[in-house]
Amino acid sequence: MAGTDPALVTLVVGDEELLAERAVSGVVAAARAADPESEVHDLLGGKVSVGELTQLTSPSLFGGRSVIVIRSAQDLPKDVIAEVVAFAKQPSDDTVMVLAHPGGVKGKALVDGVKKAKAHVVTVNRVTKAGERLEFIKGEFKRAGRSISGDAATALLDAVGNDLRELAAACSQLVFDTEGKTINASAVARYHKGRAEVTGFNVADSAIEGRLAEALEQLRWALGTGVAPVLLVSALANGLRSLAKVASAPRSLRGGQLASHVGMPPWKADRVKRQLNGWGPLGLSKAIQAVAEADEQVKGGGADPAYALEHTVQVIVANRTGR
Repeated sequence: MAGTDPALVTLVVGDEELLAERAVSGVVAAARAADPESEVHDLLGGKVSVGELTQLTSPSLFGGRSVIVIRSAQDLPKDVIAEVVAFAKQPSDDTVMVLAHPGGVKGKALVDGVKKAKAHVVTVNRVTKAGERLEFIKGEFKRAGRSISGDAATALLDAVGNDLRELAAACSQLVFDTEGKTINASAVARYHKGRAEVTGFNVADSAIEGRLAEALEQLRWALGTGVAPVLLVSALANGLRSLAKVASAPRSLRGGQLASHVGMPPWKADRVKRQLNGWGPLGLSKAIQAVAEADEQVKGGGADPAYALEHTVQVIVANRTGR
């Protein structure tokens, strides 16, 4: 096996959802990098039947590697746990298996058995302390080839809050919307003035789900507390792009398979799928175009960014129902 290959069996243990998802995705990406023809099977523990793993781990007549991801592995039936442990003891070079387990007592036999079989173990610890969250923020910028000053990281944590998903999204948006090697406190202040309970994501969700009055109220509140218009446009664009990704996915995909196909955590893919209700291809196209026009206006092409945003929210809601 090449040095870049992932371990044949990896156990990801921990209930910090974002970090666990990244750990799983990292193994899948490494397997695909080593063999671009790898076929990924994304399964939920409670839905894996006896004998299914034997079938999936059997060598293919056409060659190539299989990557088997089992999420919520604590829900695997007892007989299937035995199959997984047996595979972990004698893995096949043709298969990479990734198991995601939140920790705890349920499914402990799986964890103990796989560890005893010398599988690679990735432990994801819950981020609970402010210092750990600050390190997470700094790490996000490092991943993007940028850096953030200590006071700027503190300001960002104060503004966004403790949820790692929201922190990761805020870091990503700052990377996209700012220039220079290091993000400073003044840059954070421009985009996150105060601790806003209503963020761009709330506005985007309300608009995409057709709640016009609520979306407009949240938008005005966000603008009034100093949330940068460009940040709100970015949230609207991200929400619509997510809709487009899920809408274009094969209808047969469900759960973890859909999440893997569209490159989202399972919780987000499920939410976006629900949000698609009421949307059609033409309406989605018009909404995306409206956001592109708003982006130009808030970045200097228009005199009133607030008006541009309100108009865009109205267009999004109208195109959701085809009115």
